[in-house]
Parts: sequence; C-alpha cells; structure tokens
Amino acid sequence: MGHSRSPQLHLAAYAALGLGGWRYDRLECDEEGFARLVDGLGPEWVGLSVTMPDKLVALELATTATARARAVGAANTLVRTTSGWHADCTDVDGVTGALDELGVVGLSGARAVVVGAGGTARAVLVALAALGVAEVDLAVRSPGRAAGAVVCAQAVGLAVRVVGLDGLAGVCDGAAVTVSTVPAAGSQAVAAAVARCARVLDVLYDPWPTPVAQAVRAAGGTVVGGLSVLLHQAYGQVELFTGRPAPREEMAAALGG
Repeated sequence: MGHSRSPQLHLAAYAALGLGGWRYDRLECDEEGFARLVDGLGPEWVGLSVTMPDKLVALELATTATARARAVGAANTLVRTTSGWHADCTDVDGVTGALDELGVVGLSGARAVVVGAGGTARAVLVALAALGVAEVDLAVRSPGRAAGAVVCAQAVGLAVRVVGLDGLAGVCDGAAVTVSTVPAAGSQAVAAAVARCARVLDVLYDPWPTPVAQAVRAAGGTVVGGLSVLLHQAYGQVELFTGRPAPREEMAAALGG
C-alpha cells in the first residue's frame, strides 16, 4: 500500500472542496486484524478505502452493501452510516471510466477478453456487463482457479468461456476490448498475445509502461493504464465520503492528468 497514490487524490479533493480539517491516512493492516481495526475506529472516521486482501473482509463487515459489491464479492469502500458500515465497490467505476477514456463505445452485445481471474478481474466483469458486453473469454494460467470469476460473470448475465494462456492470442483477435489484470511479473508472458487486440486496458500503473502496454503500442493499438482506473474509482469514493460531487479536474491534476 505504500506506493499507493490514493492519498494524493483524496487530499486534493478535500482541499478543492474546502474541507481543510479532513485527513486521509494510511493504515497498514493484515486480513486477520482488519475487523478489529474497523471496530476500533471512532466517529470521526467517515469511511475507508480498502485494498486487498481486506476487500473480502470489508464486505463481510458491512451492514448494507450495493448490488455491485455483492456481485464482485468484495468492497473497496466502507462508509459509516447510522447503523454501521455501508459497502461499495467503486473499482467498477474505475474500469468503466478507464474504458471510456480508451474510447471503447458500442459494447452492447460485444465480446471482450479478461486476462486473469482474481478480485480485480471480477470488478472488470461486473463493469463489462454494465456496459452491455454479452460474451467474455476469461484467459487464465490455471483454469481450475477461475471458478469464482466464472460465478461472478454468470451472476451478471455474461456468457463466459475459460481459456488457457496458450489460447489467448486467438481470443484477443477480433475482441472489442481486452483487459489485462495480470501482475507485473506476468505481464511479459502475455504481452504479445494481448497486443493482438486493438484496444487494451492494463490495470497496472506501477511500473509503467508495462510490457503489455509497450507491445500494444508497438502493434499500433491503443492502451490505457491503471492510473485511469485509480482516478475514476476515487471519484466515487470522494462522493460517498463527502456527499458532494468530486472535483474531477483537481483530482486529475494531482496525478498529472
């Protein structure tokens, strides 16, 4: 979490909104201690931005949750209410905003590719379904580990097919968009195959550009990275925490955008 740029975004937003007394602090906590941490927070805490692996526990702790958080099976946002904590997954907003920046339009009935099947991939699947995508090829190294992502895809109405990485190039050909959720260590292995798609979202942003991004550009395609995802998910968090519209220009400027 130490490399996260979320504090820049939130502090820029609070300054722009005139919330001089507001802070955004990092709290390091493992999965086992997260529930105790949340229970011990005083009333001055209006909300939490949650990172993995605590997103799963965050959803379990919530007294209420949005439908999309339940569909993803995780929450990156907790907001204090009079009855406890409300959970949301603004990661979905992050993906839809990044895809809009990528120029992906007309996705109704389209086919997309998602590389990876972890928690981020589930947020991607929910976002793609919301944008009208009908079919998704889920490309994974170990098909047996894709069960959770398959359940998520089916729950939001997507027709999903699991393929191994040896079939990735074939499914990227002709896809409306490909979203890579693989970690940095696996980026090089999938880069050439992902570059067969003309429009790619790579959810990584540190380090950047990734091997995937470099391959897509070299092939003449268009790629957007994870900073866009981070920015767009933060808009929703700021609005949930403050109850006011996010100052988007100031937040983008905080990232140099």
